[in-house]
Amino acid sequence: MTKHFKAIIIGAGQAGPALAAALSNKGQKVALIEGHLIGGSCVNVGCTPTKTLRKSAKVAHQVKNAAKFGVIINGYKVDFAKVMQRMHELVENSRAGLKGWLEDQENIELIQGWGSFVKHQDNLFTIAAGGAEYSCEQVYINTGTRAFIPPIKGLKSIPYLDNVSLLALKQCPEHLIIIGGSYIGLEMGQIFSRLGAKVSIVEAGARIASREDEKTSQILNDVFEAEGIKIYKGSPISKAEKPTLKTENNDKTVSLTLENGVKISGSHIFVATGRTPNSDRLNTEAIGLKTDKFGYLPTDEQLKTNVKGVWALGDINRRGAFTHTSYHDHEIVLAHMGEMAHMDDFSQKLRPQPLHQWQDADQRPMSYALFTDPPLGRVGMSLADAHQAASQGKNILISTRDMNDIGRAREEGETTGFIRLIVDADSEQFLGATIFGIGGDEIIAVITNYMATGASYKYMQQALPVHPTVAEFLPTILTNLTPLSGSTSQDTSTALCPPV
Repeated sequence: MTKHFKAIIIGAGQAGPALAAALSNKGQKVALIEGHLIGGSCVNVGCTPTKTLRKSAKVAHQVKNAAKFGVIINGYKVDFAKVMQRMHELVENSRAGLKGWLEDQENIELIQGWGSFVKHQDNLFTIAAGGAEYSCEQVYINTGTRAFIPPIKGLKSIPYLDNVSLLALKQCPEHLIIIGGSYIGLEMGQIFSRLGAKVSIVEAGARIASREDEKTSQILNDVFEAEGIKIYKGSPISKAEKPTLKTENNDKTVSLTLENGVKISGSHIFVATGRTPNSDRLNTEAIGLKTDKFGYLPTDEQLKTNVKGVWALGDINRRGAFTHTSYHDHEIVLAHMGEMAHMDDFSQKLRPQPLHQWQDADQRPMSYALFTDPPLGRVGMSLADAHQAASQGKNILISTRDMNDIGRAREEGETTGFIRLIVDADSEQFLGATIFGIGGDEIIAVITNYMATGASYKYMQQALPVHPTVAEFLPTILTNLTPLSGSTSQDTSTALCPPV
């Protein structure tokens, strides 16, 4: 007999467990199906392990440069095995803690196996997993993504690394060649360089971090090259291979040949060229569930798919591909079940319009961070978005301050980067912000949270900050807002406050 649940969640990433617990608390009988490891990419091969490695790498970098701060250290070394051991222990503890929490929840059954659709009949879905079949009335898909491997000639014939196998290394690579100069490639490139590897980054495009503005890309490029990381830009890869010449370490050597004729040889190749959705195992055709040409599941603003009773949350819906957007997806789903209806009542006391971000995936301002050193925090409009909006007649105000002009950054010896704030002159609401530099990955939350209130930037402008901090300059920067080229708003700036 097929076991029945009110809801089945396929995938235990960041949205799945939280949603399962919320539905369980409502008294619903829920099955949580996971084909691999509880916690998804973030806990197992994403945020938790990489940020743990980032800390070890940052400590090594600080020790190496301690003399700049008057601290003399006579020799140091990185114990790569201990670095990796610490990382694996934190991952295992995090995963075990999550699994234990789920097992303590009433009405939740954890099922190990890859979930796939069998049929949709009489308003019931049948799903196969772990050699058995289960039925339910509602399905929530949270199956995430995996590394995309580009069709480079010869690549599949050599032992390349992806984001999973990179974290399983026992020894630090002698020379790590990274294919892809975007977020994952940049973060891991700097980490492994600081842990002792020679690192080369190959980016087919004209610049690294191409999603960001040119100023950000150039600063990152300069920072990386100053740390000894070689960056190859502007030429696609024609082939990957093992060298034909016999060398002492030939079995550990791989090489890339670029279309411009440049050849790069190293001990390891790490592929960081984006992600591809894990929809291929779902058997979506069985219920008529539509995917786009890349395999992602399109949804409406409430995260409903084209099949009634099926929702898509997290990376699989292509609405952010971040841990925080995945978790927020489960809050959007709950909001439309009435779980967060109180947020609307609360928001009415703060402003006339409803708090759309809680209820609409189309309206929430996108926020994210690049965890290089220095880190980058971004929310909402980019500089390119602002220029486009201004050219279309929107009244945009903008203000920028270099980190070198901020006292706390100078005191910490971390003066690379800048802060940029973008405001709608008519509504006085924030449209976006970039905080690139010391604390940028944390400070961006000040703007993100403020944007959720819909309040005028002028309230922040009048706020009393704490000195000496980086965030204290947000009110000061706001006093120097000026119209972006193409805007018709009047200059609202005041006399430039001196750097502190």
